[in-house]
Amino acid sequence: MLKPVIKTLIALCLSLPLIAAAAAPKIAVANLAYEEKVEEYFRVVAASSKESFSAGNTHVRASSNSQYLEVEGTKVRIDRGELRRFTADIKGELLKLRSVQVIEARGYKPTKDNEKLFDVIARIKRGDFSGADYVLFGTVSAIDVQNNANPVAGTSTVSMVRSMELVTDFSLVSTKNYSVKAAFSAQGDGSDVKLVGREGAYVNHHNGKIVTEVSKTLGRNVVEQLTEQFQALGVMQAAERQGQETSPRASQNVAEEVMVLTPGLVK
Repeated sequence: MLKPVIKTLIALCLSLPLIAAAAAPKIAVANLAYEEKVEEYFRVVAASSKESFSAGNTHVRASSNSQYLEVEGTKVRIDRGELRRFTADIKGELLKLRSVQVIEARGYKPTKDNEKLFDVIARIKRGDFSGADYVLFGTVSAIDVQNNANPVAGTSTVSMVRSMELVTDFSLVSTKNYSVKAAFSAQGDGSDVKLVGREGAYVNHHNGKIVTEVSKTLGRNVVEQLTEQFQALGVMQAAERQGQETSPRASQNVAEEVMVLTPGLVK
C-alpha cells in the first residue's frame, strides 16, 4: 500500500529540479558597450613650385609659380566598441541565485563606425543572443581614475591612493517582444593604497587588484538592482531563500517518517 506512494513521492522530488530549471529565465549578458569622443591634433604642410622658360627669335619668356600651405587644428572622431571585461562577475552573481540560466552572448562583429553596436533589437534579430529569454545590455557612462596623495597626520608618511570608478547604464530587454523589464545605473569601485616616506616617490600600484574590485562590486550592484526591478527574478530569489530556510526541517520530517517504516509493512 505504501510502496506506490513512496515511489510517487520519490519521482516528484526528482522532477522538481527539472521543473525549476525549465522555469528559470535564460539571460544573456552582453559585453559593456562604450562610446567616446576622441580629439586628435593635426598639422599639414605642403609646398610646390613650377617654373617655365621659352625663347624665340625676338623674345625670351620665363615664369615661376610657388605655393605654400600650412594648416593645423583638431579633429574629432567617435570611437565605439566593447569592453570585454567586467561582465564575468555579473554572470557569477546571477548564477549564485540558482534561479537563472546564463546564456553566452555572441561578441559584436565590428562594422564601419560600429553604428549598430547600441541597437539591441537589431542584434537580437541577428542572433547575437540566441537561446536567451532576456538580454542584459550595459553601456559605459563614466570611467574615472584618480591618483591622490594624503599626508598621514603626525608622521612623515604619505598615503598614495589610486582609485577607479565605473558607472554603467543597464537595460534588461525581452527577446520575445523587445520590452524593457528593468533599467538602472550600476557602479563599481576599486582602490589600492601604498604608504611612502615622502610625496613624489615612485609608487607601483596593483592595477589588477583595482580592476578586480571594480568588477566584483559592479556585479553585486547589478544583480541587487535587477532583482528589485525584475519581478520574476525577485520572486524566484525569495522562493529560493524560503526553501533554504525550510529544507532542514523538511528533511528531518522525512527521516522520521522513514524510520517508523518496517520491512514487514511494505508489501
